[in-house]
Amino acid sequence: MEDTLSNTNFSEIVNLIQKAKQKAYAQVNSTTIELYWNVGQYISTKIIKENWGKSVVKELAIYISKKEPNAKGFSDKNLWRMKQFYETYHKNEKLSPLVRELTWTNNLIILSASKSDEEREFYIKLSTKERYSKRELERQVKSGIFERTLLSNQKVSPAVTLLPQDTKNVFKDVYSLELLGLNDSHSEKNLQNAILSNLKDFILEIGKDFCFMGQEYKVQVGNKDFSIDLLFYHRELQCLVAFELKIDEFEPSYLGQLEFYLEALDRDVKTDDENPSIGVLLCREKDDEVVEYALSRSLSPTVISEYETKLIPKELLRQKLNEFYERLENKDYE
Repeated sequence: MEDTLSNTNFSEIVNLIQKAKQKAYAQVNSTTIELYWNVGQYISTKIIKENWGKSVVKELAIYISKKEPNAKGFSDKNLWRMKQFYETYHKNEKLSPLVRELTWTNNLIILSASKSDEEREFYIKLSTKERYSKRELERQVKSGIFERTLLSNQKVSPAVTLLPQDTKNVFKDVYSLELLGLNDSHSEKNLQNAILSNLKDFILEIGKDFCFMGQEYKVQVGNKDFSIDLLFYHRELQCLVAFELKIDEFEPSYLGQLEFYLEALDRDVKTDDENPSIGVLLCREKDDEVVEYALSRSLSPTVISEYETKLIPKELLRQKLNEFYERLENKDYE
């Protein structure tokens, strides 16, 4: 008993040490970003007022290496990045405070990958919220999560937009499941097992606010048992999220089954302080027009998405997003 008590006390001390380390790391990172910001501002000002060029910046890098030999990250290439970093954000009052919460590496990934302020804001906020590592952020950028999320925001069903919670940027029009290692001829069971075997990677794709509750989650209605493929709880939305998996193209009949599950969850599983449950129908393919018709009169908050077993080229996703915006503009003119 005494050993157990001691170990409990010891673990509390270790938790305090770990929290202090995290706080110290955050302070060091913020100081580093502030330094790079100030250096970038200095160089930017000198280029404008004194016509500094590449040769002068190179001389500056050499000078720093001689005067501060232990200072890393001040090559001429990195000095130009600091200038770009400062010039990109210094007029943006919304984003300039947020970049100090990210590591320099993650800031550089976002800076080089984003083509607009909207895209930069998306990745900065997402990285801050999800606390992405370098590898995780690179994967999300490569998978085109910005374009996929924006498409989903535009195509979300009317019932989802009427929910009390804000679902913007939570769901995706296309889920990229290349991390699961599925072949083209996989079965529904293969898909489900691959998700469970790679749950950490799957949650990275769907969002770290999702908490796994069960596979083949049982709900009883009348004298019959029904099974929901995958059940999650979303901490920010404060609701249950049911995933139904289909390895073929979306059919309107699939919607009725998921709506039935959502009704069962809301009546018998949801607690009084939780929001209405949301359903995600994850299909191998979908026709957007068929989906629009199917959801137009649906009262259940359901998201119809498709999944890819390989990464979709970002340019293809950007083209798809542009085509969607063009269709919206054409409808406005009709």
